Amino acid sequence: MTCYKRKLLELAILAVFLLVLVLTGTIQAKDMTSRLGIGYSDSFSVKPLPSLAVKYYPSQDMAVSAALGIDTNSTNSSNGASNFGFGAKVNKTVFTEENLNFYMGGGAALVSVSPTTGATGSTSSGFELNGLFGCEFFVPGLDSLGINFQAGIGITSLSSGVRFRTIGETPLSAGIYFYF
Repeated sequence: MTCYKRKLLELAILAVFLLVLVLTGTIQAKDMTSRLGIGYSDSFSVKPLPSLAVKYYPSQDMAVSAALGIDTNSTNSSNGASNFGFGAKVNKTVFTEENLNFYMGGGAALVSVSPTTGATGSTSSGFELNGLFGCEFFVPGLDSLGINFQAGIGITSLSSGVRFRTIGETPLSAGIYFYF
């Protein structure tokens, strides 16, 4: 899927999401204490690197999460090595609204990036650090489904160099979780 088509798909999903948000009834903010969510994330600087993710709320205003992404597509790398990411985040809920919990937090990750076919060099490994703010939306009628948006700043330090970046993640990249 080309970058243009992916962005178009993300905008369409965002438009549907916002329409659902506008047309929904009143529901109070979610108390997520002791709830475990399992889902999807794509928030590493290695793009695309879809990840399996878990999120746990030990208290009403604190969440911890972890994500693991692996891509062993040897046709896209010169030496058959894989792209890899493992990260953890801590979020503190700072404001609640109907169907939304706004949060601030930070994350750290270990990443490994392989060169693409025809590129020179070896696999670059290193770490990421992120400072984030965002919100988790709960769909009325589907109270166990949490959809995340987040933004912030980050630094990625790989053996091939250091990268500073701003972060803006849609639901397709920030995360979608089902809570038990």
